[in-house]
Amino acid sequence: MTDVDRKATEANVPDAPRATDALKATDALRPVGPRGGGYHIDIPLRWNDMDAFGHVNNVSWARLLEQARVETLLDWFGAHGEEILAGQVLLVHQELEYLRTLEYRRAPVRVDVWVASIARTAYTLAYVMRDPEGEGDLEYLRAETTLVSFDLAAGRTRALSDEEQAVLASHLGEPVPLRRRRGA
Repeated sequence: MTDVDRKATEANVPDAPRATDALKATDALRPVGPRGGGYHIDIPLRWNDMDAFGHVNNVSWARLLEQARVETLLDWFGAHGEEILAGQVLLVHQELEYLRTLEYRRAPVRVDVWVASIARTAYTLAYVMRDPEGEGDLEYLRAETTLVSFDLAAGRTRALSDEEQAVLASHLGEPVPLRRRRGA
């Protein structure tokens, strides 16, 4: 198999472990996560999260992040959280970096969530999906989602309120060291 064939095959099998997916030694030793106002949620895996190979499939990764995001925003914003989620926020960008496969298990997966950046109308949430305490120390996924505040009645973006900015700022941390940022 030529290098071109190998790359094409690997590109069509995103969950397959590859040498290029291995974490650098420095990344494996340095825990990734929020600085300061961190937050995490443990999410149980569902049987239907698996693909034919027994791994959590790509669509399920995004659903697990969605569940973590919804629970996080509800917790951070309290009563205002439901209002924000009911049409006042749009997901405009999502980037997932698969670090290793996750096989179905009864133990939940822990999702660390924090704010990576805040702008006038948008903010980026950062995530690390990993083993919960007492279950191991592996990271499975790093991700970011950019959310834009939206005025549903006007049909356009809106500026974050002072309250929203304050809540988000209380959970501000560093961006996730995604592969494109690490130069890998």
